[in-house]
Amino acid sequence: MRLACLTAAILGFLLIVPSSWAAGRDTPVGRWLTQDKEAVIAIEPCSSGLCGRIVGVTLDHPSDPFPTDHEGRSQCGLTIIRSAVPDGDQSWSARITDPRDGKIYQAQMRLDAQHRLRVRGYIGIPLLGRTEVWTPFSADIGGNCRLPAL
Repeated sequence: MRLACLTAAILGFLLIVPSSWAAGRDTPVGRWLTQDKEAVIAIEPCSSGLCGRIVGVTLDHPSDPFPTDHEGRSQCGLTIIRSAVPDGDQSWSARITDPRDGKIYQAQMRLDAQHRLRVRGYIGIPLLGRTEVWTPFSADIGGNCRLPAL
């Protein structure tokens, strides 16, 4: 009888603990609308941790050409976040590229209490950087990377 109670207690503990571990392990995986509402970045697992690529861009007019990076390549599908790895509780360190000029910055990404992604790009030390707040994005983009009017 005591063995049955002990077994039940252990099983109950094992059912509770993984759910609490999962609750503390939110990640930035998903699609994020940038602060200026000009792009959507999809963050996904990759060989070096997490990577983020541009999957949507807002154009002023539907006939406008799609923006290109500093080398003339389309920004659609361009990877701008690389090597994002956990760096504390709900925080990640990464490298982020500005597609307009190709400059690479260190970055810290952190989920806040409202489940927004705070992305801080910097050179040298985080104190000398700039933070953007990205929001989750769930609207349909379609296959052409053109965002609907927001």
